Amino acid sequence: MGRFDGKVAIITGASRGIGFAAARRIADEGGRVVITARKPEPLAKAVAELGGAGTALGIAGKAHDAEHRAEVIERTLAEFGRIDVLVNNTGINPVFDAIVNVEPAAMAKIFEVNVIAAMAWVSAAYHAWMKEHGGAVVNVASLAGQHPSPGIAVYGASKAALINLTGQLAYELAPGIRVNAVAPAVVRTSFATALFAENEAEVAAGYPLRRLGEPEDVAAAIAYLASDEASWVTGQTHTLDGGRTLSAGVE
Repeated sequence: MGRFDGKVAIITGASRGIGFAAARRIADEGGRVVITARKPEPLAKAVAELGGAGTALGIAGKAHDAEHRAEVIERTLAEFGRIDVLVNNTGINPVFDAIVNVEPAAMAKIFEVNVIAAMAWVSAAYHAWMKEHGGAVVNVASLAGQHPSPGIAVYGASKAALINLTGQLAYELAPGIRVNAVAPAVVRTSFATALFAENEAEVAAGYPLRRLGEPEDVAAAIAYLASDEASWVTGQTHTLDGGRTLSAGVE
């Protein structure tokens, strides 16, 4: 018996990286998964790797698009009949600059995708299924949302908002729905390549565990928080940083 036998999860931004690793972990433990991403081709490849029809369903679209969300919810219920887990993994970070230099329109776009869209996915899943049947939500935040993050400060601010939103939702939706978050440090994904590609050994040396995170590290935490094993856990943000924050202030 797997932890997700008979359960269905929607994971956004899941054609690769953390989202795909989370989908694979849930599918490997008996669940069926609906994954989203912007591009159909890598999404189709991911579905095949997850076991194909019957186990996985891929629906291409933008996470912040209301019509896309409605289609995902409708097709999930039509194909699999339930929505037990929602993983808000989609996130963008198109700027690298001091926050005072970022144009308001760019900042608004980051918050639209990283915060507002996440809230909209929760609302959609809530009204379609979870309000009556319960469920679990896991938001993928970031260590950047817990500490100053020079260069990616707007991204960090959006993830700080997502962490706060996690607590707000956990309070409002209890007891039937649990809402938690994970906050990874640098994980070896294409999304984070710019943060380590040119000096990975140097970056990894700043972590007591002497390595960067892997998507599977985060997926394991997501699976735990989404499973019944975490039935007494809600409103929490699980930091995954290889011990990085232990080094703060250490000479």
